[in-house]
Amino acid sequence: MKATGIVRRIDDLGRIVVPKEIRKILRIREGDPLEIYTGMTGEVILKKYSPISELGQVAEGFAETASSVLGLPVLVSDTDHFVAASGLRQKDYIDKKIDDELDSIIQKKNKYSTGTKVVIPILSNGDPIGSVTILPEEDRELSELEVKTAELGAGFLAKQMES
Repeated sequence: MKATGIVRRIDDLGRIVVPKEIRKILRIREGDPLEIYTGMTGEVILKKYSPISELGQVAEGFAETASSVLGLPVLVSDTDHFVAASGLRQKDYIDKKIDDELDSIIQKKNKYSTGTKVVIPILSNGDPIGSVTILPEEDRELSELEVKTAELGAGFLAKQMES
């Protein structure tokens, strides 16, 4: 655990404000769910909740299957990290933080498709909770097949969250 030196008081309704600096660093936005843990020595720990992480094995299975069928790298992320990756560059992504560009695509909730990648946000009850990304091989443009595969994966993972 890392000390920040920031101290906050609990108000009369039992609330505490998480400082803006910490929210910015951890990419915690208004409405984001937080899990609450308690430690053995009386500490209270807040952790950003990731519904996609609960689907880790399902996300891995989708990424591996799609990658083997397409012959391309397939990535699944939550709103902070890559939770599943399959294909040639898998070790470059798994458990790594997503970049600001991918975060922006996810938050805008729109399909993003260029020759360099396809990104489909995963939406659960209208909220962005992650993404499916397909990357091309060198000197190859992505086709409608890759877009549809990413859409299928994002839709499937969203349905798993809602059930």
